[in-house]
Amino acid sequence: MKMKIRTIYLLTVLLLAIPFSCSEWMELIPPQGLIREEFWKTKEDVQAVVMGAYQSFAEMDEKLFKFGEIRADMVAADYNVSGNEREVMESNIYPDNGYCNWEDFYKVINYCNEVIVNAPLVQNVDDTFTDFLMQGYLSEAYFLRSLAYFYLVRIYKDVPYVTEPTESDDADVYVSKLDGDELLEMVRLDLEVYRTYATIDGFPTPGELKGRATKAAFDALLADISLWLFDYDAVISHVQKIEANLSYVLMPSDKWFELYRPGNSLESIFEFQFDDNLNQQNSLYGLTNRNSHQYDPSETALEMFALDYESLERKRGEDNSIAKYGEGDYIIWKYVGAQGDGKTNRTGTEQNSANWIIYRLADVMLMKAEALSQLGRYDEARDIINEIRERADVTPVSPALSMSAFEDAILEERSLELGFEGKRWFDLMRMGRRNDYARKSKLIEIIVQNVPSTQKRILAIKLTNPLGWYLPIYEEELERNKNLVQNPFYEN
Repeated sequence: MKMKIRTIYLLTVLLLAIPFSCSEWMELIPPQGLIREEFWKTKEDVQAVVMGAYQSFAEMDEKLFKFGEIRADMVAADYNVSGNEREVMESNIYPDNGYCNWEDFYKVINYCNEVIVNAPLVQNVDDTFTDFLMQGYLSEAYFLRSLAYFYLVRIYKDVPYVTEPTESDDADVYVSKLDGDELLEMVRLDLEVYRTYATIDGFPTPGELKGRATKAAFDALLADISLWLFDYDAVISHVQKIEANLSYVLMPSDKWFELYRPGNSLESIFEFQFDDNLNQQNSLYGLTNRNSHQYDPSETALEMFALDYESLERKRGEDNSIAKYGEGDYIIWKYVGAQGDGKTNRTGTEQNSANWIIYRLADVMLMKAEALSQLGRYDEARDIINEIRERADVTPVSPALSMSAFEDAILEERSLELGFEGKRWFDLMRMGRRNDYARKSKLIEIIVQNVPSTQKRILAIKLTNPLGWYLPIYEEELERNKNLVQNPFYEN
């Protein structure tokens, strides 16, 4: 984070680095003899662990990109992509694939559980730790824990729901899986309760206001979870709360690239902060720059954005979302560029300082449009789509008055507006799951068009079973926790 953190945080990281899986316990005593009982003494200790949770989550930026993009249709693998990731892209996935390891999510969850359990106890020894401050830290912990679980459910479907920190060998580390939808309903309850204690605008710096959990961040996450659960009225309600805060506005079209550099724009709701000067480095420049040869825009993305493909996108297209270096040579530009010109690269310490955006206003507006269209409120949904398109300086659209037509239009608009931001695969999954998998074939059609012809039929067959849209439980987790049951799709 860009906020100042006490030196003791370094010790906290060692102390709390135990949950490398949700079912593994390692007793670690940090240097200088600091043990757990000696740590939770002041409000600064609580703050340090909250900041540790943010930083631990931010360090997953590369994984969040890959989980949200590589199984979809917007990115293509170059020759430096690992074998594990290629197998995931081709849905040729087995439980021994290290990409399937969920340990980093449970590391974040354990940080949050530490705060939730221990922060109230600190009040007994620190008279300056007010209820107001404590509830604020608890709200941030609940937000980050809820966000971690939302990712886990979308990636694995059913997962262990752990709400206590792993503090001793006596802890219940053999936790069974919980139905994903049931888990998310519990998460929604937590978010509704602790939204009350989140600030609206009480953080002192732009980096904190956009990089820590505000009420708007809670509303965005609640809207996203509600959309995944197809609770459309709730989606609309949560987004309206964000819209009522007039400090969140769409960036003007000529400033669209400022979403990514310098970041923390007026449109931003929540983004993980990076500053190479503070040794807080993102991974996205190294993943998408020209010399990395890892992930490039796919043919589908080029058709959306590239001038050679007669794209009409001038504000979001070539030189902004992607950049061209030569004939057939394109890269993802959002995390590489210093300007929306397709030429000026980030240099020096800025190379690793691009923030990772979790939620921004255009994203939640399109969530609302999707919810409205599924309720048959087509005029309102169309107005939102065209407000986003007007900002992008492209012509308005008028989809046919049907849920599927609007679903397709919104999916396309989200891919144009949010391309390479870790959203696409989850958007496609949501479409595929809706109405008892009524449009499963549409998801399959979109995915298979991006693979070689020799693989299309095999991939289509695999994707016919929706359980194959999720990842398997990593085999080492199954060995550690005998109460875990593998996703049936991967049992044979």
